[in-house]
Amino acid sequence: MKTLNYLTLSLLACSVQQALAADYFWQSPAGLSQMAQGGTGLIQMPTARHTKEGDFHLNYSDSQEYRFWTASLQLFPWLESTIRYTDVRTKLYSEDPSFSGDQTYKDKGIDLKLRLWQESLYLPEVSVGIRDFGGTGLFESEFIAASKRFGPVDLHLGIGWGYLGRRDNISNPFCDLNDRFCERPGGVSGSGGKVEYKKFFRGPASLYAGIEYQTPWAPLRLKAEYDGNTYQQDFAGALAQDSDFNVAAVYAVNEAFDINLNYQRGNTFGFGLSYKINFHTASQIKLDPPPVEVTEQRPVSALDQIDKAELSKQLYFNAGFVVNNYQLNDEQLVLTGRQVAFRDENVSMERIGRVLAQHLPESVKDYRIVLEAGGMQMVETKIDAPAFIAAATAQEPELAISDSFTRQNPGSYQWVGEVEPSGFGYGSNLFWIQSFGSPEDFYMYQAGLFANAAYQFNSNFGIYGTAKINLLTNFDEFNYKLDDFDTDLPRVRTYVREYVTRSDITMENLYGQWKSELAPDWFGQLYAGYLETMFGGVGGEVLYRPVDSEFAVGLDLNYVKQRSYEKELAFFDYTAFTGHVTAYWQPQDGWLKDSMVKVSAGQYLAKDKGVTLEFARRFDSGIIVGAYGAFTNVSSEQYGEGSFTKGMYVSIPFDLFSLKSATGRGLLPWVPISRDGGQMLNRPVRLMDVTELRSTFNR
Repeated sequence: MKTLNYLTLSLLACSVQQALAADYFWQSPAGLSQMAQGGTGLIQMPTARHTKEGDFHLNYSDSQEYRFWTASLQLFPWLESTIRYTDVRTKLYSEDPSFSGDQTYKDKGIDLKLRLWQESLYLPEVSVGIRDFGGTGLFESEFIAASKRFGPVDLHLGIGWGYLGRRDNISNPFCDLNDRFCERPGGVSGSGGKVEYKKFFRGPASLYAGIEYQTPWAPLRLKAEYDGNTYQQDFAGALAQDSDFNVAAVYAVNEAFDINLNYQRGNTFGFGLSYKINFHTASQIKLDPPPVEVTEQRPVSALDQIDKAELSKQLYFNAGFVVNNYQLNDEQLVLTGRQVAFRDENVSMERIGRVLAQHLPESVKDYRIVLEAGGMQMVETKIDAPAFIAAATAQEPELAISDSFTRQNPGSYQWVGEVEPSGFGYGSNLFWIQSFGSPEDFYMYQAGLFANAAYQFNSNFGIYGTAKINLLTNFDEFNYKLDDFDTDLPRVRTYVREYVTRSDITMENLYGQWKSELAPDWFGQLYAGYLETMFGGVGGEVLYRPVDSEFAVGLDLNYVKQRSYEKELAFFDYTAFTGHVTAYWQPQDGWLKDSMVKVSAGQYLAKDKGVTLEFARRFDSGIIVGAYGAFTNVSSEQYGEGSFTKGMYVSIPFDLFSLKSATGRGLLPWVPISRDGGQMLNRPVRLMDVTELRSTFNR
């Protein structure tokens, strides 16, 4: 009998464990949804949940007092970031109609959520978050949340401080550790924009809770939450709250679009739209020619049978490789040139290798491809021909084609035709300048064409120029040019409105440049002329960057003078010496793989001194997302609104929009406030960009 009871209890325990495991591994067909203020969560309350790495959400949410435009990105499996713009309908941007008309108040904010540990069979997922830090603090708050799934039911419990903790329904647990956590300081430091870390987890706290239910109908999810806020201290004014509970329904139109309807505070209806794309898997259908098929039988048996014209043609049309020169003998072929179609290194080299294998005799066992940029040889890829052919023809299925590639410093070769590049060149590219939150209008823009021209004297020296042609803009709606902020800092950037509105055709830059590889892994350049929109002068840069190294270091020194915004070729009297030592780190393994950390220390255009920190993350699609901040000896009061220079950017490969593979990138910057402190010279050429082929980070 005891044995039977034991078996019965064991079977029951196994059944419970299997049921729990089934619930734990259950996946909602529609995935996780966004909060009203952006980020993964319920309605107003955040949860511990994180979406898939690389998930990017664009959201719009509307309720009676507020409208939110948000962008949320899952940077790492454990880190979610959100940028938010808030339209406060009950407040005007300013009380001066001549300054901002009838535009309502706009506020920007940034949120971060960090996962402390992942959900397991028995334990919940736990995350900690900081909301609306580094801004004016309209919704500043911190939280710790736990989430546990039971099949289609996802339960959430959290504790919030600041905006999320105003119900004050629980004692602040940190107050028992130290008295400084019992009170929350008010106001903002400096002129806003600083990280108010002295407020973190301080003052009143509130418990909140919620549930999300995936209905049997796959597109529909239901949400309910107990709110931790009373809304009596909102920036929009005290908001009536007839209920402590909020409810919502989320309908997934497809894998990319969500629509939600919500009812908040027992008296307010709201709705929202959300669009999702994953930066890892983002792609575009390509109409490229199929790769050349490699056969075991070589089509030619001797060097004199090679059709060099046809080989060069196939390298261009099938592999996107433009041959500038070559060296050929019985055992080795070396090509030097540029890749103009396939940005992925492995795809590029595989296509080149396939073309070569079908045009070269079996005796040539060593293919070497030297890629050039800026007239300098950047990196050499050695292809072991027998290993490549064995992998390409599946003679050795376990061997990957990329295993036959080796990247290294370019060797020294005797080219068939040593010809110095010279002559004129020209080109053009589109530009898009945007600004959010201006007094005249929330969204300001300027679009047009950069027309580029150059004369190359040799591979080292040339003269380059760019004309900026405005085609579409609403910058003519500016009501004022220079702000009336009283500061001792030189106006090195805040004349920007004068510069961008002076004419529809302007000279962006005109300069001479000398560049060279000074020694193995060392590169240098000198330049002089009109270097950017606002400054001209002379300068130089050296960079140490080994092939595929995690580390690089550079130094730039510049003496510049401020360009006039009144006359195209004239200068103002202001001069400055500016330059930085910059260290780069690109981890190749570990939890920061596919990231870049950049630290620059030196003197800025306004002669302030300090450090700029930058972090960038690269996703599998080639999209790069980055953020930076400059911290100098300028106080936040001297700096003005924003307290310090900061910004974000997204770099997108062109071929995500093209039906044909292409190289090149477009940049979408986001600078919340541009003041005069912490401003670098926008040098026309940066050696880190010229030498990007020496790393796979930007490819």
